[in-house]
Amino acid sequence: MDLTELERKLLAAARTDTPSDRVPYAFEKRVMAHLIGRPALDRATAWANALWRGAAPCVVIMLLLGAWSFFAGSANAPVTDLSQDFENTVFAAVGQDQPVESTW
Repeated sequence: MDLTELERKLLAAARTDTPSDRVPYAFEKRVMAHLIGRPALDRATAWANALWRGAAPCVVIMLLLGAWSFFAGSANAPVTDLSQDFENTVFAAVGQDQPVESTW
């Protein structure tokens, strides 16, 4: 169907339909003024807005899980020295007797 023909039919159908009394006075002007006042959003702006709206719930979830792991984990975990564990992990390869292969 031709676009101009469709537009003509829609305008003719709209003209034959009488407006209802339930629609407030100048409703269409207020809607159009609201639409004209809003800037058009591109995809990047829409994504940025959605991600910023999602940032607050993510921060709340992070804080709740962090508090839960801090308070629940400290009662059950044995007390260990983290620096000693780190040193053992870093120097684990030094204690093994494996020859070093050269790639040259």
